Amino acid sequence: MPLPQLTVHRHDLRNRALITLAGEIDLESAPLVRTELARCLSDGIRIVDVDLTPVTFCDCSGLNAFLYASQRTTEAGGTLRLHHPPRTLSLILDFTGCGFLLLGVPFGHPAPPPGDVPAPTAQASPQRSVPLAAVLSGDVR
Repeated sequence: MPLPQLTVHRHDLRNRALITLAGEIDLESAPLVRTELARCLSDGIRIVDVDLTPVTFCDCSGLNAFLYASQRTTEAGGTLRLHHPPRTLSLILDFTGCGFLLLGVPFGHPAPPPGDVPAPTAQASPQRSVPLAAVLSGDVR
């Protein structure tokens, strides 16, 4: 079995930890992310900052690991925040409405738009229905 292409560096300061992830977060390496974030809680850390600057790729399995860790950290009275996510993760966070994982965005508020996408002028209700739109042109049935 090949080694995960992800490295984890942790720096603790009292009840706070900075975890720097480098490489790819995917189906093979997401369990490592989940384990390292859980280890923070078991060590008494309640404020976890995750620096994603050196992450080159993150898919939905990485998002799942972050959501799971965020839920567990919140239940323990702490916070987990992601810093500098790669473009793929920014898009996933925006698409799924999980922007509360980003630094400075409180739960229940929309995430900042990724990249050069302009910010919406009005906040949309999360329960609104989205009208269906045709994605194929022509006489396709």
